[in-house]
Amino acid sequence: MTASPLNRVVEIAEGGRHLAKTRGFLTVSVKGEEIGRVPLDDIGAVIATAASTTASCALLAELAERGIPFVLCGRNYAPAGLVWPVAGHHAQQRRMEAQLDASRVLGKRLWAQVVAAKIRRQGWALARQGKPAGAFTRLAQIVKSGDPDNIEAQTARRYWPLLMGNAFRRDVDADGANALLNYGYTILRGATARAIVAAGLHPGLGIFHRHPQNAMPLADDLMEPFRPLVDLAVLGIIRSGTQQVTPEAKRTLAAILLTEETTSAGHTPVSTSMIRLAASLADSFLTGEPALEFPILPPPRATPVHDDDGQDR
Repeated sequence: MTASPLNRVVEIAEGGRHLAKTRGFLTVSVKGEEIGRVPLDDIGAVIATAASTTASCALLAELAERGIPFVLCGRNYAPAGLVWPVAGHHAQQRRMEAQLDASRVLGKRLWAQVVAAKIRRQGWALARQGKPAGAFTRLAQIVKSGDPDNIEAQTARRYWPLLMGNAFRRDVDADGANALLNYGYTILRGATARAIVAAGLHPGLGIFHRHPQNAMPLADDLMEPFRPLVDLAVLGIIRSGTQQVTPEAKRTLAAILLTEETTSAGHTPVSTSMIRLAASLADSFLTGEPALEFPILPPPRATPVHDDDGQDR
């Protein structure tokens, strides 16, 4: 079991573990013997990557009532399912009605804001690595409602070779960097889903992503501007000599949610930035005007870029 301190991402990675609720704790047992416990008040998400993990209904209900996502991972750490609450937010009905009634035009304008924020963040990530990023600033400025020119895909074709090298290909079924990215994105997805539920919205009603087998398209929408945080962390893990999803790599990726960001309300952890973004989406549905709140990106601090021989350049 690995976890980050406070707002913990708790992962069950070894088989044969049983999860239960004991008073105010999540407990982990093996063959009836307790081997660990975590205060429920400290948990931000639970991720089960071991296929033989079992959990009590009482624990799952408690997690759902607290808005804590229980994420089930499938092959190569990609998320396969999520347990989330169906009620509990004081304004949930009104906000979900507004979400359901939102016009297609509003959805397109909201998606343009998400895409532009993602592109700006990609440029920021590249600049931190000393890579050319000026084009990303320009591309973010020309994203139109609904992104009909598919600027998002255009930037992806530039972004990955610049960040990870010309040989890299994003493939969710591949090992190495791709598996690390899958794991980091799973953490983001769970945190985003929790923020969405906390805002009284339904994660199954996306503003752009739609697929009959995707139960959380809205989480996939709102996590987009935060993905480059995972990308940078994975790049750092690889440069440290790790190519696999090790316990230390998992801790590094889980800690992303605790990274401080600058917002209009001051410095807050990434997990709080996600909550502010989800709340601003709920307000946008209610008012009919797209006004999403994203973190304020500071001028990037360049990170030394290494040649193949490990020397800075």
